[in-house]
Amino acid sequence: MKNAVIGNNKQKANLIVLGAVPRLLYLLQQEASSTELKTECAVVLGSLAMGTENNVKSLLDCHIIPALLQGLLSPDLKFIEACLRCLRTIFTSPVTPEELLYTDATVIPHLMALLSRSRYTQEYICQIFSHCCKGPDHQTILFNHGAVQNIAHLLTSPSYKVRMQALKCFSVLAFENPQVSMTLVNVLVDGELLPQIFVKMLQRDKPIEMQLTSAKCLTYMCRAGAIRTDDSCIVLKTLPCLVRMCSKERLLEERVEGAETLAYLIEPDVELQRIASITDHLIAMLADYFKYPSSVSAITDIKRLDHDLKHAHELRQAAFKLYASLGANDEDIRKKPILESGAVELLCGLTQSENPALRVNGIWALMNMAFQAEQKIKADILRSLSTEQLFRLLSDSDMNVLMKTLGLLRNLLSTRPHIDKIMSTHGKQIMQAVTLILEGEHSMEVKEQTLCILANIADGTTAKELIMTNDDILQKIKYYMGHSHVKLQLAAMFCISNLIWNEEEGSQERQDKLRDMGIVDILHKLSQSTDSNLCDKAKTALQQYLA
Repeated sequence: MKNAVIGNNKQKANLIVLGAVPRLLYLLQQEASSTELKTECAVVLGSLAMGTENNVKSLLDCHIIPALLQGLLSPDLKFIEACLRCLRTIFTSPVTPEELLYTDATVIPHLMALLSRSRYTQEYICQIFSHCCKGPDHQTILFNHGAVQNIAHLLTSPSYKVRMQALKCFSVLAFENPQVSMTLVNVLVDGELLPQIFVKMLQRDKPIEMQLTSAKCLTYMCRAGAIRTDDSCIVLKTLPCLVRMCSKERLLEERVEGAETLAYLIEPDVELQRIASITDHLIAMLADYFKYPSSVSAITDIKRLDHDLKHAHELRQAAFKLYASLGANDEDIRKKPILESGAVELLCGLTQSENPALRVNGIWALMNMAFQAEQKIKADILRSLSTEQLFRLLSDSDMNVLMKTLGLLRNLLSTRPHIDKIMSTHGKQIMQAVTLILEGEHSMEVKEQTLCILANIADGTTAKELIMTNDDILQKIKYYMGHSHVKLQLAAMFCISNLIWNEEEGSQERQDKLRDMGIVDILHKLSQSTDSNLCDKAKTALQQYLA
């Protein structure tokens, strides 16, 4: 059986259909079976688990996990290793619920005790722990059973696989966990502190997987408050290592993981964001994430190319996370991640994607970029996006795309000189789009955002005339002042306030025209509103008439 199933998924499926699993489990648990037979049964079950996800489901349905955990109580090391290898394969499958490791409270302490038996027990148990530690409850169970003390010395094991699995364990234990992270900082292994061991493991001569996982451990300890953000192990070691992982020489998965971990590391800290933005042309490297794969010839392995094309969206998502973190706290960096790398064109290109998620991300990034930006950046965005595309996005069927596009328009139309400049060149089309949205079947949020755009236009010096000469729009503002939804009433009020403000040229004519339309009567009515916000705004507007 063993020879038939190794490396042959079809044979594995056939054996499962023929009912081999219950028979193998029976032999595995029989007192009378010899240790050799039990070990062979565990090996065959392990091979069956290596097949498809359906195979693993079949094994789980036959209650394989309790049977294998029972097998760990045997005195025979070879049998224990075979059971652990099979458990490792099953627990690393996405279809296996992690909770199955924690249902019997005696299992974790027993696994801790088995860690000292051989390098195979160490490798498999660490791998099981790192796959089954999901969230604070699991972290606490493992921590309370001495995971840190039991696993720390494995970081200096002669076996690379053991070192690697131990490292992965620490990364999942430390993630968003101050208790574990504070403990790790002070752990000594062979007279050396754990953070120093992690730093050695992220040096350039170490395998990439090891560099990345060590960088994750240090990142998580830093974010949990156990290592300061200005510590040299973060600034001089961890951050540069993660930036290296973003280069196009790295494999797709490495670039995704590198960018996501770096985004997480620098997110709360302006100084780290500043350092990252000037390290190793990071911004230019990120621009490559959107062009991936850039040249087919560079990838000689066709299977790899096929895999990478399917996962290219993960690269873009990772780049967006990192762009967001780089610009999270500092305006100058935000403009610099983005402008130097020619990202405006890239992001505008993304808004034309068939994939709604990419359209949303592209427009979202443009919206953030336009926030409090200088005129030149706004002009760049409008030019690269084109008004045709902007209006296409305003009629997008995806509500998220529409909301983010309105957000972009609102950010473009802020500060007077910018409002007047943009409305002088694109006023007609923008007013058309606003009219269509206010007439259409849209949600309250969409209409509120659109009225806020009108309020911004009304704040312009010359731009407000585009509203005053458009009776259709004025009637719509009047309609929304009397709407049943307070948020829409407030947004319409902002438009009116900006149009009638006294200190501005032409305010008298505008006030007269709006009075003739019955706006003052509505303001009197709203000044009696039970909503204090609405009532205050109406009173303020009426004062403009009295002044």
